Amino acid sequence: MNKLFYFLPLGAMACTTCSSSGKKISDELKGQRPNVLLIYADDIGYGDLSCNGTSSVSTPNVDKLASEGIRFTNAHCAAATSTPSRYALLTGEYAWRRKGTGIAAGNAAMIIKPDRYTLADMFKSAGYRTGAIGKWHLGLGAETGAQDWNGVVRPNPADIGFDYSYIMAATADRTPCMFMENGKGVGLDPNDPVYVSYKENFPGEPTGKDNPELLRLHPSHGHDQAIVNGISRIGYMKGGEKARWRDEDIADSITLHAIRFLERQQGATEPFFLYLATNDIHVPRVPHERFVGKSGLGARGDALLSFDWSVGQIMGTLQRLGLDENTIVILSSDNGAVIDDGYKDQAVELLGDHKATGVYRGGKYSIFEGGTRVPCLLRWKGKVTSGVSDQLMSQVDWFASFASMLGISIPQEGAPDSRNYLDSWLSATEKGRDFVVQQNIQNNLAITDGEWKYIPAAKGAAMNKQTNTELGNLPEKDQLYNLKNDPGEKNNVVDEHPELVERLRFELNKVIESGVYYKR
Repeated sequence: MNKLFYFLPLGAMACTTCSSSGKKISDELKGQRPNVLLIYADDIGYGDLSCNGTSSVSTPNVDKLASEGIRFTNAHCAAATSTPSRYALLTGEYAWRRKGTGIAAGNAAMIIKPDRYTLADMFKSAGYRTGAIGKWHLGLGAETGAQDWNGVVRPNPADIGFDYSYIMAATADRTPCMFMENGKGVGLDPNDPVYVSYKENFPGEPTGKDNPELLRLHPSHGHDQAIVNGISRIGYMKGGEKARWRDEDIADSITLHAIRFLERQQGATEPFFLYLATNDIHVPRVPHERFVGKSGLGARGDALLSFDWSVGQIMGTLQRLGLDENTIVILSSDNGAVIDDGYKDQAVELLGDHKATGVYRGGKYSIFEGGTRVPCLLRWKGKVTSGVSDQLMSQVDWFASFASMLGISIPQEGAPDSRNYLDSWLSATEKGRDFVVQQNIQNNLAITDGEWKYIPAAKGAAMNKQTNTELGNLPEKDQLYNLKNDPGEKNNVVDEHPELVERLRFELNKVIESGVYYKR
């Protein structure tokens, strides 16, 4: 695949076979080709998993994974919303550097263009079989709104390095509500074609707004257009009845196809990279009947149980197939937690004392820690010693770190923001990043060195009133927090430490100015 690039060479940002701290990767690990399984959860906050200290819900399969590997307590996704986090993970580039990387509509064109060098491309160049299964939310097709959903939609994940894909066409609360396998709708009947619009409804099609009597789950805000399975969504949809998913079966379908992918690897000579992106626990939260009412926290808590079940099924499959010993397993989330994200599912009413973001302020959409500080685990049996790391880490670095392990030289223009922290990912005692840059829904930025956090004054609402989330925007004043003493970011000490503000402002500007912003 011929990959073109849009960024100028960044010199020091290019990947080498040395770690960012100057130490060589150990001879034991250099050139090894373990399988890599990345389990990427949706909207699961730092405090949602029992391995991170919550007593409100039990996630034993995740806990077992944590006990066998490294549990990172200060790991961050690249942005506080889904699409930009996924974009950064797969490209090694902060999403705020490029227009059109905000939350994608269901009929968005492919956001990662085929000429970009991606994480999947990197693994393929090392001889891996690559797969993407589950939530996508990065667009499909060459032009927004012009997809022929009844044919093979191109470009699709195959055009950015994935040998196999079984993905949700968009995301659970957006049309079209069907799975796509290798770019084609699953189960489509040619006599019942599917049509999608984000401009106007199709004649005669009911909507949540006009026909609430047809709903079994009502929206709390937005989400009042096409009705699929008694749940109204964002966007309009007509036809494709046999292809439409049943929400209760989404987790089962994603898990089953992941298991089938792994089963095809048994006895294979090439290793695999599987990007397994769960729908749990994104809205609408409609977990399978076997989980309903089991958590005591309503549908959101039940969806956490569903996620934990999926993890257990996948880990059990690795063991059954004899793939357990030579597979790096990473588990993390695309952004922080949100409680009410558009549906009346009793998540707020039944929340009780559960703290979905732990001690951290904000959540999904926010520049505060709750927006990007997410659960993160890494296990490699026999290679990684279990433990807890409080080092500052970023998901954007997985790209360069794995390239270093595999001995792959990333083109200078590729993965411009990714750094090689392989030693830090594989050892709880190795130092992590000096700084992490955070992004909220308004594309406002913050920077932290793990102890101090600086948020420049920026425009935008202070609160997302629909989700009841503090966004962290303060138009007229900078913010500075000591995360060691004040993890909840309650005491703004910007006036007391001008020298720290200047240092962090300098570092943030250095990151911003290190790339070239291209309009697409």
